[in-house]
Amino acid sequence: MSKELSQEERAEFAIEVERLRQEHRDLDAAIDALTSVGADDRLQLQRLKKRKLMLRDRITFLEDALTPDIIA
Repeated sequence: MSKELSQEERAEFAIEVERLRQEHRDLDAAIDALTSVGADDRLQLQRLKKRKLMLRDRITFLEDALTPDIIA
C-alpha cells in the first residue's frame, strides 16, 4: 500500500479481518452441512462457495494492507 496506515485504521482492519474469518468459517460449515445431508441444491452451494471466495480475497487484501512493505 502506498500510504502508511494509522493505528485506528490498523485496528479497524484487524477487526474486519476477524469478522470476515468468522463468516468464512460459518460458510464452510454451511457448505459441509448441505453436502453431508445430500442436498442437491447446486445453485445454493455455488453461491455459498462464491461468497466464501470473495471473503478470502477481501481477507487477503486486508492482511496485505496490515503487513508492512519490506524492501530487501
